Amino acid sequence: MSDKLFSLADRPVLPVVGEAGLYPIARIFCVGRNYAAHAAEMGVAVDREAPFYFTVNPTHVARGGEVAYPTGTSDYHHEVEFVVALSGGGGTIPQDKAQDCIYGYGVGLDMTRRDLQNAAKQARRPWCLSKDCEGGTILSPLIKASEFGAIGAQEISLTKNGEMVQRSDLSYMVHQVPDLIAHLSQFYCLGAGDIIMTGTPEGVGPVSVGDRLIAKVEGVPSLEVVFV
Repeated sequence: MSDKLFSLADRPVLPVVGEAGLYPIARIFCVGRNYAAHAAEMGVAVDREAPFYFTVNPTHVARGGEVAYPTGTSDYHHEVEFVVALSGGGGTIPQDKAQDCIYGYGVGLDMTRRDLQNAAKQARRPWCLSKDCEGGTILSPLIKASEFGAIGAQEISLTKNGEMVQRSDLSYMVHQVPDLIAHLSQFYCLGAGDIIMTGTPEGVGPVSVGDRLIAKVEGVPSLEVVFV
């Protein structure tokens, strides 16, 4: 007999190309303003000295297909991102050892209630309500790091109803993946199941019910979403 008062849902999982097993998600760390052109379109300067982060609840993950448009907003924005899934970690991770901690890669959408975010910024309050919403973190299946190869100038893109709305490449990230892992490990004991969403390029914009998004990073499984 369980001593728990009630049961909770299992952790969300992601399929892995070529694997029968699934990748369970422990935590999700998101990097803010990691493309200079996106920072500029948001009216702010990019911080080249050090990255900054926010977290989202892993229970809010969706895996594509039909995803509900959330409550509490009338200005819901898409942000396509390169996704890094970790396999290990421990204490502080040197930059030259960061690659050893990576399990695989994917593509994701960090959806944002932009109206709530703007209001929070104006009031100098946290933007938790804008970023951490049910179904607001949408992730593709993963491909193993060994199959993806080195991170370079792979294209990252998003189409909305067949029109290209975001397009860049991974070389434009201000803080590259090994630097992010090394820096984040100074604040958290990173490990298997941790996800890092590495920031979005320019071109973010609103979605409506019925819109179809296709998110891609060259070399990883694509992600298709329809908002309902």
